[in-house]
Amino acid sequence: MNIGEAAKTSGISAKMIRHYESIRLVEPGARSSAGYRTYNDKDLHALRFIKRARTLGFSLDQIRDLLSLWNDTQRASADVKAIALTHVADLEKRIAELSEMRDTLQHLAQTCSGDERPDCPILQGLAQQDGNGKHACHS
Repeated sequence: MNIGEAAKTSGISAKMIRHYESIRLVEPGARSSAGYRTYNDKDLHALRFIKRARTLGFSLDQIRDLLSLWNDTQRASADVKAIALTHVADLEKRIAELSEMRDTLQHLAQTCSGDERPDCPILQGLAQQDGNGKHACHS
């Protein structure tokens, strides 16, 4: 199938497929006699694998490692598990950071009367010192 069909079947745009080929995440599609890229079932499986891994938030480097392990029939499942658990730890850290941001912004919004007065606790909160004793913003 051509790149358009591969894109539709895999859920990855043709532009991203070309990008993945350029960074050697996947092998470039074979070329037809007319010079068009062609893709087979193995290529589609790899593209679907990448799509699912991206959906789960894996980085391109992690996906490269996972693809390598997926293609290695002699792999140890412990190697795959280690990548997954590292990613889980990264996600947990990001979740904690996002939760802290949400809570801070929610608190600042609750302290704001939201009326015509120029006094704004949200802006004052943003201008407060960061954790290093330095002002985050200047008025």
